[in-house]
Amino acid sequence: MKKPNLVFKEVKTPIGVMVFGSTEKGLCLLDFKYRKSFPRILKRINEYYGDSVTYGTSQFIELAENELEKYLHGDLKVFTVPLDIRGSPFQLKVWNALLQINYGKTASYLEIAKKIGNPTAVRAVANANGQNSIAVIIPCHRIIGSDGSLTGYGGGIKIKQKLLHIESENGSKKITDFT
Repeated sequence: MKKPNLVFKEVKTPIGVMVFGSTEKGLCLLDFKYRKSFPRILKRINEYYGDSVTYGTSQFIELAENELEKYLHGDLKVFTVPLDIRGSPFQLKVWNALLQINYGKTASYLEIAKKIGNPTAVRAVANANGQNSIAVIIPCHRIIGSDGSLTGYGGGIKIKQKLLHIESENGSKKITDFT
């Protein structure tokens, strides 16, 4: 199987410098450039997609940039950019469950573990959540502790608070399960 060429673009956003990446199938990367685990995310991206990187833009990056800007201004609740997501079968289950959490809603690691049919895998869910390479669009910021507390976030807790605040002003302020 031929590995796709990657296109990367760094963009200064209101929530920090982010790196967008795409293949010919869709967006495969949207992450904070200065995130502590960003090098590990890039390594995994290279393992799944190859390391043939061009810096520039693509139709998917342009769409993701536009949608992220609208989202950050409270004008977009559902992203439509096609995604090219790769990971282990477990990671894919977790990320697909994250995609089911509606705008303005939150869920706990335990709720995600139950949703994917593995209620004892709370720590593994947390790990997969942390390995999400498409921030905001795959809404790992919507994951909170079972007690309602904010938990870690690759972009930092302040960015997580900002994202949840954007959604609470424009969506539901109630913290509920997504099922």
